[in-house]
Amino acid sequence: MKTQAEQKPVVAVLTVHDEGQFFKGNQRNFRDILETGTRMGYQVYIVTVRDLKLTAETVKGYIFNKSLQTWEEQNFPLPQVIYNRIPYRKYELKPSVRTKLEEISHTSGVELYNPGFFNKWELFKWLRASESTRQLVPATKRLNSLSSLGKMLSAYPYLYLKPENGKAGKGIMILKFRPEHLMAYRLTIQHDKKSVTYKSVSLSQLWGRIRREAANSPYIIQQGIELANYQKKPFDLRILIQKNARGSWSVTGIGARLAGKGSITTHVPRGGSVEDPFKLLSSMFGLEESADLMNRIKGTATQIARQIERASGLSHGEMSMDLGVDTNGTLWFFEANAKPMKFDEPEIRQKSLRRIFQYSSFLVGRMKS
Repeated sequence: MKTQAEQKPVVAVLTVHDEGQFFKGNQRNFRDILETGTRMGYQVYIVTVRDLKLTAETVKGYIFNKSLQTWEEQNFPLPQVIYNRIPYRKYELKPSVRTKLEEISHTSGVELYNPGFFNKWELFKWLRASESTRQLVPATKRLNSLSSLGKMLSAYPYLYLKPENGKAGKGIMILKFRPEHLMAYRLTIQHDKKSVTYKSVSLSQLWGRIRREAANSPYIIQQGIELANYQKKPFDLRILIQKNARGSWSVTGIGARLAGKGSITTHVPRGGSVEDPFKLLSSMFGLEESADLMNRIKGTATQIARQIERASGLSHGEMSMDLGVDTNGTLWFFEANAKPMKFDEPEIRQKSLRRIFQYSSFLVGRMKS
């Protein structure tokens, strides 16, 4: 019989109900999480916000039946750790979901792993609030008016326009001012894997196009950075950082994403490719400087994660972040995601799945001590 110290916590992966297929979210990812947890000796299941009743004796949840290749509904014991994987911001903002997350955070004997999505504007505000991370953030303003855009463009003739709540490079635009050209203003808009460029003699002519593209989404304007490149294609770095079995931030892995031909972002859904970071860095900076850069990247990612947690006032268990290295070898922060998408690199992927449960054990152990 297991002693209390050896007992592994019950972990529930939280999502929202779906009329068509039990629940919403990346089902392949959920299966991987369940398989890893089960292999490590944890009881783990999927639960929806609707079915999670924290005062009940048991909880209705789902596990995957491998032999039948289908999800099965069962009753499970109440979880001690609830891993928040609600897939989209729009669901998380629903009053019923907000209420449930609030209830979880105030229920004794239950730990919430990840409070919710980040907002890009808030992230930059948090990082600017600390001396240690301020210099990593490109100049950033909210896109409020044509005049605010004009002012920013006169300071930085190369700008990124990004949706505050964007994901995977969706909705990103680039604006460049080249006074030596007759059509001095150039707006490039990313559409799936290709981009379209509009040229104009005045910024006001492009403003209508920018407004149409942004629709009703709040946008930020950000100083463009000349990224390091490989074979004339820019690249940036994806870092996965998670809390480990000791509850400390630790870099799980670093990946690189190389922009696709004709794409303005490095995101894989927009045509980017998965590459080895050291190969790309060393082609630009040489072996010795690249080894130093990789260490700096790890230290910087840890600093950023700590500052986000401190400034948000909320406890997080994992995040992925996009960092850029410019042509001078300076590091820049572009964004962080509180619910990382799965990394394509097998080694990072496997380690990331194990860390979910190692940190869950830490959370419960801390609760008991």
